[in-house]
Amino acid sequence: MNFHQKPTTFVANVTLNVTDLSRSTAFYEQVIGFRVLTGSTTKVELTADGKTPLLTLIQPKDVQRKEARTTGLYHFAILLPTRQALASLVPHLVQQGIQLGSSDHKVSEALYFADPDGNGIEIYRDRLPEEWTWQGDSVEMTVDPLDFNDLLAKETVSEWTGLPHDTVMGHIHLHVDDLQAAEQFYTQALDFEVVTRYGHQALFIADNRYHHHIGLNVWNGVGAPQPAKHSVGLVHFTLDVKNASKQKELAKRLEASGARVEWVTEVLLTEDPAGNEIHIVY
Repeated sequence: MNFHQKPTTFVANVTLNVTDLSRSTAFYEQVIGFRVLTGSTTKVELTADGKTPLLTLIQPKDVQRKEARTTGLYHFAILLPTRQALASLVPHLVQQGIQLGSSDHKVSEALYFADPDGNGIEIYRDRLPEEWTWQGDSVEMTVDPLDFNDLLAKETVSEWTGLPHDTVMGHIHLHVDDLQAAEQFYTQALDFEVVTRYGHQALFIADNRYHHHIGLNVWNGVGAPQPAKHSVGLVHFTLDVKNASKQKELAKRLEASGARVEWVTEVLLTEDPAGNEIHIVY
């Protein structure tokens, strides 16, 4: 099953504030392999397939540097279509001088690093869904070490020429100020299901039994403040739902929960209890 197309609800785009648009654009092109879809002096849309914007970069006039220990972006995650693509990316990142973290999550294999402004990035590949272990409604995920020897030995490592065309935005992971309030919002108002819990510190939610479309944590502290409006980090992320009826259903759920409900043409705007803005499209 493809967990990043309709009828599944998935994260389609992430929009970030950066301090230097030219520098950030060069980083995402040269280091990761995005292509510029549209661009101006203040905003750039980045794509893998030449038509779908996956990541949007904005440089506000009064941009502020990234604030520590606030709500907002922990990382966004780019999903590669194959393990071979992940293997080919490794030596390229090393050659670019990128300081890497890594993990084997059982459901996936992942690399971690940050952009020039400190925005967190994960690039990963999924194992087949039949390889995932479910206990009822909970999927087993770990933070085991990534076996680089196995990855690089078993896969054909090719020259990195950019993101494959079928790369997608795999998920987003957010800092929140109250995990219980976040869970209630995302499950009751936005109709996601909890698929994994890490004690009282983090939880992972998804649609249609993916291992997670959104991660939520309180690692910046319970009661963490919201960042300044134009600080580096998350501006908003976009959820794509199956049709207009689903979008309207979510609007009613949001209104019933007391959450923000705002329409800009056909885009539904809201925000979670921690102030993370969400755009809902179909």
